[in-house]
This record gives sequence, C-alpha cells and structure tokens, in this order.
Amino acid sequence: MTLTITSTAFADHGEIPARYTCEGDDCSPPLTWSGIPAGTRSLALIIDDPDAPDPAAPRMTWVHWLLYNLPPQTAGLPEAARTLPAGTLEGFNDFRRTRYGGPCPPIGRHRYFHKLYALDIVLPDLHTPNKAALEKAMTGHVLAQAQLLGTYQKKR
Repeated sequence: MTLTITSTAFADHGEIPARYTCEGDDCSPPLTWSGIPAGTRSLALIIDDPDAPDPAAPRMTWVHWLLYNLPPQTAGLPEAARTLPAGTLEGFNDFRRTRYGGPCPPIGRHRYFHKLYALDIVLPDLHTPNKAALEKAMTGHVLAQAQLLGTYQKKR
C-alpha cells in the first residue's frame, strides 16, 4: 500500500473552500490518510505555501501548520481540529503561533502543500520547532511521504 493523504473538503489540485481560509472560519480542513508503512512509529504533517508572497515572484515558503509525533494508528484529523491525538506536538508556523493558519494570499492563486511523513521514530520534544528544525530532526527517518495539493485565491 502507498501512503496517501486526502480531504473530503477539496480534491488534490483543487480549490480549498473559503471556510478553511482567512476569508472564512480559518479552521483546518478534514484530512484522512491511509497506507501507513510497517515500522512507522510516528507521523508528521507540514502544510506550507511556496508561492509567498506573489506566485509570479515567490520569495519564501510560508508555513501554515506543523504537527509531529502523531500516533501511526491515527487515520486523520477532523475539520477544525482543536484537540490533537495524544502525544502529538506542534511547531511554530509563520503566523507565529502553534495552531493551524489558513490560506490568506496577498496576491494571486497560491498552492498549499499538505505533506504527511511516516517516520521510523518518535521524535524528541523539539520545543515548538520551526519547519527547518522539524525537517532536520526527521532527516534519515522518513519511511514514506504523501502530499495533497490545494489552491486558493482571495475572493475579496
């Protein structure tokens, strides 16, 4: 089986509904995954936007959510996830907070990558890491990864 991540809110390469953005409720979309490989001890989720601030001239990748040490038996996260599975830890996103921050592109249509990683270890407490610190800690421990791509452009 191949590791997969999906959402009932939008299709891969589809538009993320406004509900999950700064123009809506700014809540996390429902996410489900399957195909967790044997030997997986934990999962990590990174949601980011490589098109910031302008898709025509991107200068940075904007991080929307960082989760790690998700238990491998977890099958996903519900919409507007506030309570995370036991043992799950969060990192700092580029909104300078630890919870989900939805799409809010200043200009143009941006791509939002929802990346799930199956790891062969449970990571130590990284004390609210940023994306670079989390990725460094995951180096050499990724058994599989999956990706769900959503897009969004402000309506107002």
